[in-house]
Amino acid sequence: MEWSIQHAARLAGTTSRALRHYDELGVVPPSRVGRNGYRYYDERALVRLQRVLLLRGLGLGLAQIAGVLADEDDEVSALTTHLSLLREEQDRLARQIAAVEHTITALTGEEELMAETMFDGFEHTEYRDEVEQRWGSDAYARSDQWWRGLSDRQRGDWKARAHQLGRDWIAVADSAELTPDSPEAQELARRHVDWLRSVPGTPAADPDGDLAGYVRGLAEMYVCDARFAANYGGAEGAVFVRDALLAHIDRIEGTGDPSGV
Repeated sequence: MEWSIQHAARLAGTTSRALRHYDELGVVPPSRVGRNGYRYYDERALVRLQRVLLLRGLGLGLAQIAGVLADEDDEVSALTTHLSLLREEQDRLARQIAAVEHTITALTGEEELMAETMFDGFEHTEYRDEVEQRWGSDAYARSDQWWRGLSDRQRGDWKARAHQLGRDWIAVADSAELTPDSPEAQELARRHVDWLRSVPGTPAADPDGDLAGYVRGLAEMYVCDARFAANYGGAEGAVFVRDALLAHIDRIEGTGDPSGV
């Protein structure tokens, strides 16, 4: 059985454009190409695509993924390792769910609130030390106060906005036709800076703050820190984001217009 490139893309939640790019890089070649030039994917090709998407989810760039696939051709062994990592994440989410369920039960008066367990599975202060070291304790306190003051719906909307921004960056960075200074990438850079401005306590949100220095510092950190690079598909994606943000900031400074237009 085989699937057309459009069907395979829909199954994987990606795009035909991404699959063509994967083919050009030799990461996920189609099982055959028809006389009409259309790409077709069989079950083995879909298994390889699944592995690529799992590795992307771990923050690896396409060059790294190509190396992993070349070094480890035992698909069962590789997928078993991925499954172990996914189960670890599943366990963390299960602990979060149990903690929230406990809080709800306590708030309804059915049992006593246990502070020792209500944050099980959460890493909500993961970057506190780094933020305070880079931008001061006041910056963290103001941002934390803003975050705690949001409703659950507002937090969800903000997270969805951040998640969509990351997905859009990955899609643009994966495109062989687009460069960091392309209109598409620069529009994403504008959206990214607007997103940074939405967080109180940061230099981006302060009218008198060093927006350019702040964005440049973050852009470099996206590349140097694998935790941040994972949001953009790995090191290669983070480099693309950095270069696009730096080009956007240069445009802002050149025009004197905060929008960069």
